[in-house]
Amino acid sequence: MKKRILGTSGLEVSALGFGCMGLDFGYASKLSKQEGVTLIRQAVERGVTFFDTAEIYGPFTNEEMVGEALSPVREQVLIATKFGFKFEDGKQAGLNSRPENIRKVADDSLRRLGVEVIDLFYQHRVDHNVPIEDVAGAVKDLIAAGKVRHFGLSEPGANTVRRAHAVQPVTTLQNEYSLWTRGVETNGILETCEELGIGLVPYSPLGKGFLTGAMSKDSKLGEGDFRNILPRFTPEAMEKNQALVNLLKSIAAEKGGTPAQIALAWLLAQKPWIVPIPGTTKLHRLEENLASVDVELTAAELARIEQAASEITVEGERYPEHLLKTTGL
Repeated sequence: MKKRILGTSGLEVSALGFGCMGLDFGYASKLSKQEGVTLIRQAVERGVTFFDTAEIYGPFTNEEMVGEALSPVREQVLIATKFGFKFEDGKQAGLNSRPENIRKVADDSLRRLGVEVIDLFYQHRVDHNVPIEDVAGAVKDLIAAGKVRHFGLSEPGANTVRRAHAVQPVTTLQNEYSLWTRGVETNGILETCEELGIGLVPYSPLGKGFLTGAMSKDSKLGEGDFRNILPRFTPEAMEKNQALVNLLKSIAAEKGGTPAQIALAWLLAQKPWIVPIPGTTKLHRLEENLASVDVELTAAELARIEQAASEITVEGERYPEHLLKTTGL
């Protein structure tokens, strides 16, 4: 497995990480704890060293699964988790990035993961009720206390990144980025990462499964699948957005690969400090994703993808309005 360094932090990880959310959260089908542990360990065996979880996944059960899976290889891997939500009766009830809650989440995550230090601690969504300087300060204190190693932000705006970075250096951002979600190219995030030496960890690099080519307008999402509320997953939007999948399929056919591999190879080709974290519940998909690291797209192929993609209008917002309001702050 090839390695990459996240920005100028010196934090070296496998060129592809593993997004663990979907193992038991967000989708209609879920793995048992033991099945999830097995798949995570199979990822380790194949060279993955970077694993992403969060307290809200489950809630809480995903961290326990990840912690158990990685306990035998703790010194060989990097574990990222996240804070920033409020819970009532075990269910999400808004945001909470007050310093006292950040400290509590850190202690709870350490316990659930069964580790002595959190390698990378992200604010999951920006809380406009708490100054980002207070958030960064709380994480700075946790770093000084030896409970956290690195600070990250998920879905912030560029100005928020700069304000946080001035208090506690931000190691990496986790924003959605793929061929059909390219906001980071126009909202200042890529430039800010480049300028400040911050790594970028794209989540949903395969468009929540759509860019794999395994979905169509006739696909039926199961009950409990969060994609049911996403505008891009209506039958009408999926039919129109098939043009992007067809582009990936055409390149994949020429390269002897799959649409998913081309989508991931395209992301890897954008910047050397980008580390996507695709998720899956299937071993064959995991192996397919990891093989993308060895897919080399030429300058001509990248230009062709760029030209073709520029002529395709993506149908539908990536989130409904109430969730869009929690991004880019």
